[in-house]
Amino acid sequence: MKLLAHDIIVRPVITEKSNRMMEQNKYTFEVLPQANKIQIKEAVQEAFKVKVEKVNTIQVRSKPKRLGAFLGRSRSWKKAIVTLAPGERIEFFEGANA
Repeated sequence: MKLLAHDIIVRPVITEKSNRMMEQNKYTFEVLPQANKIQIKEAVQEAFKVKVEKVNTIQVRSKPKRLGAFLGRSRSWKKAIVTLAPGERIEFFEGANA
């Protein structure tokens, strides 16, 4: 079964570091842990109608967390840093920078 773009891209990651990376034409997304770089590239191109040059992926491991007497862990997730072709940009993110 072919996954759709909105199935692969879980959410955009909006942090200070990701905002600085947008100046270099790099956008950060949380993606489906099973997705590979080719699927992520196709999903971003389909969802945002842009040309993707490169995809880097990172497994973000869980960290121990504590809430009062309760011990637990944050969840693990997969992050994708997508580099767009020169001149391309994703309008969705532009309002987040302000």
